[in-house]
Amino acid sequence: MMKKILLFAFVLISWTSFAQELRLLRGAITENLIVNDSVSETYSLYLPTDFEVNKPWPVVFVMDLDGKGKAAVSMLINAAEKEGYVLASSNNISDSLSIAENVLVANRMFNSVFNTIPTAKNRTYTAGFSSGAMFASILPTFVREIKGVISIGASVGNVEILNVKQPFQFIGLVNRSDYNFTEMYNAKQTLNKLKFPNELLVFDSERNLPEKDIIAKAFRMLTLTSMAKGHLQRNDSLINASYNEFLVDVNTNASKQKPLLATYQMLDMEKIFYPLMELDSLKASQKVLRRSTSYRQANRSQNSYFLKESFTKEDYSYYLEEDIISYNYTNLGWWNYQMDELSKLDKSTNLFERQMSARLRGYINALVSDNIDFIAADEKVDWEALNLLNMIKTITAPTEHEGYLNVISASSKMEDYGTALFYLEELLKTGYSDEQKLYSIEHTSLFKIMPEFNEMIKKYLKDARYDVIEQ
Repeated sequence: MMKKILLFAFVLISWTSFAQELRLLRGAITENLIVNDSVSETYSLYLPTDFEVNKPWPVVFVMDLDGKGKAAVSMLINAAEKEGYVLASSNNISDSLSIAENVLVANRMFNSVFNTIPTAKNRTYTAGFSSGAMFASILPTFVREIKGVISIGASVGNVEILNVKQPFQFIGLVNRSDYNFTEMYNAKQTLNKLKFPNELLVFDSERNLPEKDIIAKAFRMLTLTSMAKGHLQRNDSLINASYNEFLVDVNTNASKQKPLLATYQMLDMEKIFYPLMELDSLKASQKVLRRSTSYRQANRSQNSYFLKESFTKEDYSYYLEEDIISYNYTNLGWWNYQMDELSKLDKSTNLFERQMSARLRGYINALVSDNIDFIAADEKVDWEALNLLNMIKTITAPTEHEGYLNVISASSKMEDYGTALFYLEELLKTGYSDEQKLYSIEHTSLFKIMPEFNEMIKKYLKDARYDVIEQ
C-alpha cells in the first residue's frame, strides 16, 4: 500500500508551455523552474496530488526574503494538499534588494506560473513568515490580482499604503508568546476601523510556528471567502463542515478556560460565515461568553500585562540606545538582571505573565539583532558599539553561538585578548564543539596561537591544534 501511495504522489505531468515541455511533479515540489528565457530567475512549485490540467486552481505565492523557495513552500505543503492549493516561491527575492526590485522579481514569477498552469481567477494569494510575511502583505498594493494574504508571525507591512478601494483579505496567524502578538493584535483593531477584511488566528503553543491544522484553517478561510464573493461555486456541505470544525475549536478553548482565544475565534467565524449562513446562535454564545466572569477577568489581566509589557519595551529601547552611544559596558549587569527577572516570570503560574515574558525576550533579541545589522552595515563600522551589542546578545540569547564568536572576533581585532579569552570560555561552557570554526574566527590570527587559547581548547575539547609549551 505504501509503495502505491508513493508512486502516486510523484507522478509526473507534462504539457507545452513557453513553447517548451515542462515536467512537473504532483504531490511534491518541482525545484528550479525557470521564470523565462530572458532572466536567470527560478522558483519552486508545488501541485496537489489531485492536480488536473482541465480545471483552474487557486495559487498561494510564498514570499521568503532569503530566496529559499523550496524551504518556504515546504512549510505550507500539508495545508495546501488538504485544501487544494498550488504553491509557488521564488529563489530570487532577497532582503538585500529594494522593495521595488523584489516586487518586479515576484511579478515575473507570477506571470510564469499563470502561463504554466491553469489558475483560478480572483483566487491568487500571497503568504509568508516573519519578514517574508510583511513583504507578502505589501504586494497586493502593487499587484491587483492578489486577493488575500496569509501572514504568519508578522503584522501588515505598511498600514499607511493600504487602499480601502482595493481591499484584500488579511489573515494573520500568531502565537500569544510571539513578540509580534501585541503588534498584530493592535493592527487588527486598526484594520477593523478601516473596515478592511481581516482575521487573526491566535493560538497558544510551545513553538511560535502554527501547527499544520491552523495553517489549513487559514487556507479554508480563503476558500469560504471566495464562495461568499461568488468567485467559487457554493458548497453547502463544505460550509457546514467548516462551521462545525471551527466551533469545535471554540468549545475546546472555552473548556480549557481560555475565553479570550474562544472569543477571538468566534469573531473570526462571524466575519467568515456571515455572508454564508445564519449566525444567531453564534452571536448569542458570543454575548454569553463576553459577559462571563472568566472572560472579564482574563481580558483585564491581559490588558494589564500589555501595559506592563509596553513600559518594559520602552525601557529596553531607551537603555540599549544609551549603552550604544556611551559604550556603557558597566550596564551589562543590568541586562543580566533583566534576563534573570524574565526567567522568574517563565516559571509563573500565570499564563499571561509567562507569555509576556516570552514576548519581551523575543522583542529584546530582535532589537539587539536589528542594531547589530545596522552598525555592521555601516561603511565605517563602530567596533566598540558592535562588540558591546554582541556582548548583550550573549546575555539575552545565551544559547546562540554567534554573539560569542563575534565578541571573540571583535575583541581580538582590538587586541583585547583578555575579553576574547573570557568569551571563548563562556562559549565552550555552552557545549560548543566546532573546533574548526574556533580556529577560523576572523581577526584571531595572533589570538589562536597563544598558549591561553589552546589551553582553553584543550580543557573543553580535549585537543588543541597548536602545542602548549610548558615553561
